[in-house]
Amino acid sequence: MGGHANVTPVRRWVLAAAAACAFLPAAPTRAADTVPTAPKPTLADVAYGPDPRQVLDFWKAESREPAPLMLYVHGGSWIGGSKAGVSGLEEVLAAGISVASVEYRLVGKATAAGIRPPVAWPMHDVARALQFVRSKAADWNVDKTRICVLGNSAGACTGLWLAFHDDMADPSSRDAVARESTRLTCAAGISAQTSLDPLQMRAWIPNIEYGAHAFGVRPDPARGLSRFENFLAQREQLLPWIQEYSPIGLVTPDDPPVYLSYIMKPDLGRPQVEAEHSANFGVALQRKLASVGVECVLVHPQAPSAAYPQPHDFVIAKLRPSVRERRAPDEPPR
Repeated sequence: MGGHANVTPVRRWVLAAAAACAFLPAAPTRAADTVPTAPKPTLADVAYGPDPRQVLDFWKAESREPAPLMLYVHGGSWIGGSKAGVSGLEEVLAAGISVASVEYRLVGKATAAGIRPPVAWPMHDVARALQFVRSKAADWNVDKTRICVLGNSAGACTGLWLAFHDDMADPSSRDAVARESTRLTCAAGISAQTSLDPLQMRAWIPNIEYGAHAFGVRPDPARGLSRFENFLAQREQLLPWIQEYSPIGLVTPDDPPVYLSYIMKPDLGRPQVEAEHSANFGVALQRKLASVGVECVLVHPQAPSAAYPQPHDFVIAKLRPSVRERRAPDEPPR
């Protein structure tokens, strides 16, 4: 009996069509099938300092009046990373918010230059970049009174440090950039470290091994100490620096609202997977901010349904509240 004796007419048509298609040339890839590229910056690699890493990219939003701005700070433990790949870029631009993404000097170069603590370079570079953008407000159509920082990991730690630090403007400086404010309208962080105090971090996250590099601490083989153990051993002498660069230690009632997001659920006081990005950092900071009456939205897998599911939703709500209000009640956030 032939192989297709019991094939129905419909199935015979499908088989014939399939056989015919097998000899057709492959359809060309359409442009719509390719991954969309991010918008190109209006200005790229704008120098805000003399070092090759002291540069930023700027995207100018379409806006008749001066537009608010989101300053993006990349992660990478202050030892690497790039200003490319801005989180929420298209959504924020569509809301009429300009964007600047900053690169900064890293702790390896700071250590080689004898800077103590090394983390001072990346953090103060970002503060300088913020002041630089404010100094360009007229040229770039930026509203310098509405600026939010969004950071990732170490970049989020830097952003929180900026948000809670006293204003670093120097009104008497001859440098016009240095006279600009470093205060913020709001701050958002993705997987942020909220403290660099080894004792505090170990209390929250018993298996944490993060932060020693920020203060130039190395292992001590002669005493059998790992890098983090040596960090703990040197804590008392490093404490002034730890207090200066740990965001949670700078919190005051006049600080701006904060948004924190983490991909894992918190479990304060217990070992964590990917400890340096633990939501325990967020829980501790949220409690601290609540104690002084500062708004803190904390998003993680076990958190209640958030009004702002994504960091850029929070940024838009704080910088362009009218955009959020214009959405229909059933329209999902961008």
